[in-house]
Amino acid sequence: MLTLHRVRGVGPSEDEAVPGHAVVVDGTRFAAVGPYEDLLAAYGGRARVREWDGVLTPGRYEPDAVALLESAYWPDPREADALGTEPLTGPALAALDMTDTRWGASARRGIQRFLATGTTALAGPFTHPAVRTAVNRSGLRDRPVAPSRAGGEADFAVLTPDGTCLATAIGGRLVHRRR
Repeated sequence: MLTLHRVRGVGPSEDEAVPGHAVVVDGTRFAAVGPYEDLLAAYGGRARVREWDGVLTPGRYEPDAVALLESAYWPDPREADALGTEPLTGPALAALDMTDTRWGASARRGIQRFLATGTTALAGPFTHPAVRTAVNRSGLRDRPVAPSRAGGEADFAVLTPDGTCLATAIGGRLVHRRR
């Protein structure tokens, strides 16, 4: 499926974005990067157009993923009254009954938070089986992907000037969208 992503600019960051540029994603890869009008003329009749009020950048790489997923508990929203909403570590983590099921659920919630910040790649390796399974199923990569260019893997984030992530895509698949 062809998707034309119209954004305020495309680049490695907000400061270095080329205004008026857009990208075309064909399946899992970038098909083209260039001025929106040119891409619309070339692909508009066949591509779905998505409009984002932000800058399309490469996805974030999280180098501390092992510590954040294997040494912290991400509380379930139903536990907010008792545990709060921020990850628990140290003595607070040690006080919890951490079964494999609970580790897996915690990792999935942590991964959702990563995706909501534009993260597309995590540093590993993950040694806890339930965490490793959650990471593998998420689609997150174990290495950063090169910046958006034709032919490259379509991993990207769309960020506003204040750093809010509007969308995260891995392999051309939208895995987070701000509501």
